[in-house]
Amino acid sequence: MSNPIHEFFARSADLGQLCTQNGWPDNDSLRVEILERAATWARCAVSFEEIVVGGAGCVAGRVLCWGRFRVELDETGGVTATLREM
Repeated sequence: MSNPIHEFFARSADLGQLCTQNGWPDNDSLRVEILERAATWARCAVSFEEIVVGGAGCVAGRVLCWGRFRVELDETGGVTATLREM
């Protein structure tokens, strides 16, 4: 069974807000935990490894990143908007 919230974050640029080393999110390490849910919104904890590239274009390392988002949901459970929570 697919999870529309996880699928949204896997293709969303919103995860870039959590990157700290000018890298990019590794979708294979993406974890989304629903902390609280109502009919029209959900509060999520998101974590992933940020892929950091060195000067030669090689992977120089990985950094664990995490944060929380509140997502607005439509009637089918799809994400229509996000807000990063501090």
